[in-house]
Amino acid sequence: MYNHTAYEMGANRCAIRDLAEYGAARAQVIGKENIFDFTIGNPSLPAAPEIADAVRDILENMDPLQAHSYTSAPGLLAARQAIAQDLNCRYGTDITPDELFLGCGASPELCAVFGALAVPDAEILAIAPYFPEYQPFAQAAGCKLKVIPPDVPDFQIRLDEVEKALTPNTVAIVINSPNNPSGVVYTRQTLEKLGALLTEKGKAFGHPIYIIADEPYRELAYDGVEVPFIPTIYKDTIVCYSYSKSLSLPGERIGYIYVPRQATDGGALYTAVAGAARSLGHICAPSLWQHVLARCAHLRPDLSDYDRNRKALYEGLREAGYAVAKPDDAFYMFVKVPGGDAEAFTKKAMEKDLLVVPGDSFGCPGYVRLCYCVSLDKIQRSLPIFASLI
Repeated sequence: MYNHTAYEMGANRCAIRDLAEYGAARAQVIGKENIFDFTIGNPSLPAAPEIADAVRDILENMDPLQAHSYTSAPGLLAARQAIAQDLNCRYGTDITPDELFLGCGASPELCAVFGALAVPDAEILAIAPYFPEYQPFAQAAGCKLKVIPPDVPDFQIRLDEVEKALTPNTVAIVINSPNNPSGVVYTRQTLEKLGALLTEKGKAFGHPIYIIADEPYRELAYDGVEVPFIPTIYKDTIVCYSYSKSLSLPGERIGYIYVPRQATDGGALYTAVAGAARSLGHICAPSLWQHVLARCAHLRPDLSDYDRNRKALYEGLREAGYAVAKPDDAFYMFVKVPGGDAEAFTKKAMEKDLLVVPGDSFGCPGYVRLCYCVSLDKIQRSLPIFASLI
């Protein structure tokens, strides 16, 4: 006896991880240096030395009972204070620790927020291309996910399509900016127009329409591109953040949810988020990493290697004749495939030990996603293969 809905979600495996696992197995046969794996967004930069220093000091000098004990459900006060201080210094906000709820990375945080908003018949909008896991997250929470078609080739937001999709059942729209898989940042102008639309429709429907800002790539911006902090644009914004990418700690599963007190029903919504997290078993994020955040929340990544890779891959693909959405952030590149069939292109690439992710699972057929958090040598040696496929 088992839950058939859960079985279907388990059987419908993530294409990204399937390809990554294939690459790992193939590398055992032909050597890791001969597999050109652009599938999974695993940071290739080491964590900053300050992270290791903090971990070492905590383990060697802090009372073990304090270092490894359960924290309160919202998280260690010192960590929340450090995060609030960092955000306030950067964005001119007045965030307090009691608006922050520490979580085990962005995915369970999103699940908690979806659960907090799961009123009867709730609908949540997502903008293609979007992170494929939004679908099972929404389904598990009891919400319906509605997908807004992509704005190709610029990958901003089709506000006309958003307006058509909004109904009295719409409780939220997920904004993933900087975006996975495109690497594009939604402009301030785009977000301001979206906020005005949601305000207008919220008044008409008689309830707020929240923005759920999924922001694990906020710090990975290039060329001085602005990444707007959405709560300063639209007050009914809930932020889900992970330190996986900014501090190169993807396996440590640490981040936060920010529920602004000025948001409509902000206090009750924070309590609902806490309750949804509790129902999922996602309370008390790893205490060691909470102590690390208390010391290191202010750190920023050195993006020089990613930027070098970004330029080399982008320029190489353009020279080969590919149409590419220029990434302003993160370490992803979204490439239009010749002929428009991403699945067929992916299979042809696999024959040459080049692994890319078809855009179909991101809600954007005809494109493939490349993760350029790999070595520059691998990028340079992959370019003739890409050229042969076009």
